Amino acid sequence: MRLPAGLQDLLDEAIVDEVIRQLKSGKEASVYVVRCGSDIRCAKVYKDLSQRSFQRRAQYQEGRKVRGSRDARAMAKSTRYGRKEQENSWKNAEVDALYRLSAAGVRVPQPFGFFNGVLIMEMVRDADGESAPRLGEVELSAEVARDYHRFLIGQVVRILSTGLVHGDLSQFNVLIDAQGPVIIDLPQAVDAAGNNNAFAMLERDVNNITETLGRFAPELLETSFAKEMWELFEKGELKPDSALTGIHVQDEKPADLGEVVLAIEEARYQEMLRRERESA
Repeated sequence: MRLPAGLQDLLDEAIVDEVIRQLKSGKEASVYVVRCGSDIRCAKVYKDLSQRSFQRRAQYQEGRKVRGSRDARAMAKSTRYGRKEQENSWKNAEVDALYRLSAAGVRVPQPFGFFNGVLIMEMVRDADGESAPRLGEVELSAEVARDYHRFLIGQVVRILSTGLVHGDLSQFNVLIDAQGPVIIDLPQAVDAAGNNNAFAMLERDVNNITETLGRFAPELLETSFAKEMWELFEKGELKPDSALTGIHVQDEKPADLGEVVLAIEEARYQEMLRRERESA
């Protein structure tokens, strides 16, 4: 088995003792089953930009913090240095999200370190100790589907309460271990307050999970959680354990055009200030 350079480096440095097998190869990364001492873990090796096929990367990176104005300008101009920093930012996003969400009580794989572009993390296993199946690969009763939906909506709330949106949540990014769903694949996690596409991504995440589980419990398709949790988030009232109804009443009150114009002007003014700060 030919190994990526980053993973070979970890073998040479004895951070990883053995590479057992490749678990999967995706558009963004390849995942290997490895042994670290007596522990079986996963090593996620991120692909370089030239090898990746994932589109809309800029849409996900909007609002992510960078170290300084020099880095931001370089990334905006797509200089060689800027592209390198974009790569580092992309690869570090999942690591940061895993530590952040794990600390917040979200069921994600436990991270064990990030070394030269390789993330070492917990291997999620099923009841037999094998690699856990994806949500889209299991058959469920209506009762279990409802339980999983309730749990996953609660996880989305908990993620949003930390200020993040998964951004690509679906039946392919949820594993089912012996205790239930585990959320994976977070390099595209977005800043809920800083990304203009955050609500659209949140709504898509919720809809994907609802449609998948709605195949087993059709009544789930009548629920509407995304707008409800987003309104609470915008008001600063969303808590990790916020109880939602799944019912959202659309506000049909006409928009105040004066307030809309003021908001646009304020946005323009803030953008002008931002550009002035970056050019200073």
